[in-house]
Amino acid sequence: MKGLRLVSLVLVIFFITFLILFIANQNFNPLPQGVKATHLVVEKADRKLNLIQDGQVVKSYPVSFGAQPKGDKIREGDERTPEGTYIIDWRNENSSFYLSMHISYPDSNDRKQAQLTGNDPGGMIMIHGMRNGLGWLGKIHRMVNWTDGCIALTNYEMDELWRAVDDGTKIEIRP
Repeated sequence: MKGLRLVSLVLVIFFITFLILFIANQNFNPLPQGVKATHLVVEKADRKLNLIQDGQVVKSYPVSFGAQPKGDKIREGDERTPEGTYIIDWRNENSSFYLSMHISYPDSNDRKQAQLTGNDPGGMIMIHGMRNGLGWLGKIHRMVNWTDGCIALTNYEMDELWRAVDDGTKIEIRP
């Protein structure tokens, strides 16, 4: 009898885990085909990346940031996401994370600020999906801020952004 209960419990836990992971990897609100962003706005306080086309928010994505999300990036290794206006200046489809788009941080002002405090401003701030091999986590990754200062989405959201955002697109990152 105890063995049957244990097997039943294991099966229930397996089913619940499978169900959670299945739901975490579903896109219930896909971006319409053909949408092209004219601007991106990131609201750090709300943990959102807004895709804007011609002044209208077309879709808003929940995101994860660096482990220290409050405040502007000051130096390499501070685990903060920079604040300011930048551009998406290049992309990498073969990165360690599922697709990545580079944000043009640091700009000349960021370098000056870092120099005044004797710091290296850092760089390689990206919008990306999950670390390769961990895409199955899906939306679960949003439970914590886990990047080193980047902006992270699920892999299927990154696919949408990849299609909708061209190099040269402006991105504004707000506190």
